[in-house]
Amino acid sequence: MPRKVTVSLQRKLNPDRKYQSVMVQHLINKSMLDGKKQIAERAVYTALEIAAKKLGSENPLEVFEKAVKNVSPNFEVKSRRVGGANYQIPFPIQGHRQLHYAFSWIVQSARTRKGLSYSNRLAQEIIDACGETGGAYKKKEDTHRMAEANRAFAHFARA
Repeated sequence: MPRKVTVSLQRKLNPDRKYQSVMVQHLINKSMLDGKKQIAERAVYTALEIAAKKLGSENPLEVFEKAVKNVSPNFEVKSRRVGGANYQIPFPIQGHRQLHYAFSWIVQSARTRKGLSYSNRLAQEIIDACGETGGAYKKKEDTHRMAEANRAFAHFARA
C-alpha cells in the first residue's frame, strides 16, 4: 500500500526587522489592516516595548514569547457528522496552528478593548496573556473546556 505524503503549503516568512523573529512578523501580519504594514509594524513594536517596560523585563521578545505560549491552545473541537447526528470532537492541535490561534486571539482581544490606542491595547493584552488573564487567555480556556466536555466523543476522531 503506498504511503500518504503530505506537503506543507505554508509560506516561509522572513523575520521582522527589529527583533529578527518570525513570530513577531506573524503578529505584525495579523495586526495589519488594509495592507498598511508599516503602521502595524510600528504599533506592534511600541506594544512590545510598553509590555516589557510594565512587566520590568529587559527583553520584549521574552515577554511576547511567554504571552504566546500561555495563549496557545492544545486542543480544538471540530464538528463531525456521525450517523445523522453532529458531534463536537476534540482534536489535538499541531504547532503552526497553535500559533495561528494565539496570534488571532491576541489581536482580536486587543481590538475589542476600548479607550486606548491600538498599541496600548495590544500591550495590555500581551501583559494579561503573560499573567494568564485577559480575552485571549479566556478564549483558550473556553476552547479547552469545550474539548474536555466533549471528550466522550473522542473515539469518533479515529473512525
